[in-house]
Amino acid sequence: MDTDRARSGWRLALAAALLAIAGCATTTGSGAGDDDPSARADPFESFNRSVFAFNDAVDQAVLKPVAKGYEAVVPRPARDMVGNFFGNLADLWTAANQLLQGKPAEAFSDLSRFVVNTTFGFGGIADVASEMGFEKHDEDFGQTLGVWGVPSGPYLVIPLLGPSSFRDAPARGLDMVADPLNEIGSRGQANNLWLTRLIDGRARLFPAERVLEGAALDKYSFTRDAWLQRRRNQVHDGNPPMDYDDED
Repeated sequence: MDTDRARSGWRLALAAALLAIAGCATTTGSGAGDDDPSARADPFESFNRSVFAFNDAVDQAVLKPVAKGYEAVVPRPARDMVGNFFGNLADLWTAANQLLQGKPAEAFSDLSRFVVNTTFGFGGIADVASEMGFEKHDEDFGQTLGVWGVPSGPYLVIPLLGPSSFRDAPARGLDMVADPLNEIGSRGQANNLWLTRLIDGRARLFPAERVLEGAALDKYSFTRDAWLQRRRNQVHDGNPPMDYDDED
């Protein structure tokens, strides 16, 4: 009973934080009518840059060193198993979103991936489904809202969570609530798995980070533009409209 109350309180706190972030951005933004496409996508740039700098400082001080240690100590095959395990769990929510987007064939394929890898891949640590020809997808509720026609809205950087938008920030809250790790009875085990996934995911960003550091004069603008373009491609399944309207 205490666990249920704690979980409910955590969800309410998350929702309140997202609303507070949106409210702060609304009061600090300007320039939404600017003819510059980046200004239209990011009217709250001053606020976002401050949050971006805070996130980067936390990453450099804490998360990046831990991820480097993880990469140095854990062999590559073991890290692949960790990634496969969490990727297998993600296939469940991907299948649900495929169904919500009106793509039953893709939903069946992703659900089949989960069943195959859980059954024959030792709980998901081996990606047997890919070898059998089941393509892996990555869908979340923000993409589902985009498919339903909900516009992206302004770009938004969330403390500790990073790039998002006015559409995707609340959707990310639902993604977290629907995470299969929440179904683990032991809070200690669930927290350990959350932490392991976070560290493993950060370690997997090292190749992209090297490209970013070598190419970007303005790290913030490069990250924002790359995220918006990638997000638009995800919503349109890699085939976005030719004209860049104000959806993103």
